[in-house]
Amino acid sequence: MYPPELTAPMAKELNDKGVESLQSAAEVDAILGQKEGTTMVVVNSVCGCAAANARPAVMKALGHDHAPDKSVTVFAGVDREATDKARAYMRPYPPSSPSIALFKDGRLVHMLERHHIEGASADMIAGNLIAAFDQYCQ
Repeated sequence: MYPPELTAPMAKELNDKGVESLQSAAEVDAILGQKEGTTMVVVNSVCGCAAANARPAVMKALGHDHAPDKSVTVFAGVDREATDKARAYMRPYPPSSPSIALFKDGRLVHMLERHHIEGASADMIAGNLIAAFDQYCQ
C-alpha cells in the first residue's frame, strides 16, 4: 500500500475535475450496479504512465461535449477493496493499472488497459476516450 502523502495529489488531480474517488466495495457497487446511464471508471496508479498520460487524457476528454453521466476513480495500491470490486466489473479484462473503463446501462462497453496507455500520448488516449464518449454518451 502506498502512503497517502504520495497518492493524495494524484487523486486530487482527478477529483478537481469532478471525478469521484471510491474507497469501498459498497461505493463501487452503488455506482456500477446501476443499470441506466454511462459511467467512466479510472483505475488510478502511481506509475509514470498514469501521471504522464492517463490522468491528463481523462481530464482533457472530460471537457468534450459528450461525457459520461458519472466519472469515478479507484486507486490501485491504495483503495484495495474498491479496486478489486471495480476490476470484477471489468472482467474478462485482467487487472491493469492504470486503466479506464466505460460502462453504459450497467454493461462494460469500452476498455483501455495499461498496454493501450503505456507509450501513447495523452492526446492519443483522450482521442480514444472522446470517440467512445461520442459513441456511448449521447
